[in-house]
Amino acid sequence: MGFRILVVNPGSTSTKVALFDDERPLFSKAIAHSQECLSRFGSISEQMEWRRDLVLEALAEHGYGLHDLSAVAGRGGLTKPIEGGVYEVNDAMVAALHNPWMQHACNLGGLIARDIAGRAGVGAYVADPGVVDEMDEVVHMTGLPQIRRISIFHALNQRAVARYHAALCGRRYEDMNLIVVHMGGGISVGAHSGGRVVDNNNALNGDGPFAADRAGSLPTIQLAELCFSGKYTFREVSNLLAGDGGLKAHLGTNSVLEVLQRIEAGDEHARTVIEAMCYNIGKQVGAMAAALAGRVDGILLTGGAAHSEYITDRIGRQCSFIAPVSVYAGEREMEALAENVLSVLRNKVEPKVFA
Repeated sequence: MGFRILVVNPGSTSTKVALFDDERPLFSKAIAHSQECLSRFGSISEQMEWRRDLVLEALAEHGYGLHDLSAVAGRGGLTKPIEGGVYEVNDAMVAALHNPWMQHACNLGGLIARDIAGRAGVGAYVADPGVVDEMDEVVHMTGLPQIRRISIFHALNQRAVARYHAALCGRRYEDMNLIVVHMGGGISVGAHSGGRVVDNNNALNGDGPFAADRAGSLPTIQLAELCFSGKYTFREVSNLLAGDGGLKAHLGTNSVLEVLQRIEAGDEHARTVIEAMCYNIGKQVGAMAAALAGRVDGILLTGGAAHSEYITDRIGRQCSFIAPVSVYAGEREMEALAENVLSVLRNKVEPKVFA
């Protein structure tokens, strides 16, 4: 028996649980949460104990208990910006997760991990949360001193896919320049160089390509006119930008699969919208290529939408002149959390301290 690592990944409508024996998955389960169940709670933080109990039930139903655990890994939350890497969940991180700058289910990952780890007498960790910020000051700066670019992206999966690709190439991630495109509800495009993500677009609520339900970058004066038109409240505009934008705004659905089915059935408007999304992704890849001064070893397409050859082919045709394009559909978040913690347990890396 190797190191057994329990991995907990809370999302908006599900909690993913997995147990690894070293790199080998012993079980994996996605626990779906209905809107009816979620509506019982006044806030996301109130869901912590309920989701924790569901994780413990999943562990027990597969024949494992707390005594089997070597460590617990949780998805990182929306704390202050931090460097990438593995962090032990300490008291400072717990306090930050109880008072995040933005409410999201991911904030429960470290809290659930710390709770279960405390019961098991083992360490609790997070790795590469969405707030990883390794950008220089010139990248943060905009044309208005009141507004700074914020680094929020799919750091965990982007780094995991980049490391996986580097290993397949027989090279070290730290020695490669890569552009990684994560295509989910939001789309983040990161420039990876020297083991750091030196530039990316804010996929949660800021800029970059429009996505399944995110509006992405918009012409600023037209956005200002929309805000001051008197037709929308601040909350309504916020929802248009993140939650009701993108494919959902144009086509009434945030399901890429449904849009592709419409295209197959001859819906030309759906085709135009998807091709516009792909075009914008390609433009963002070009921007990241410039951030890397044109020295790019590979472009990696990942996330749920990367399952679609229709999408990946179009992006590939637009960007392959920059560097070879590789597709790693889906995500490697659960494996990445386990692998990061395993590197600590094997004394290959020291966990960083959140302060």
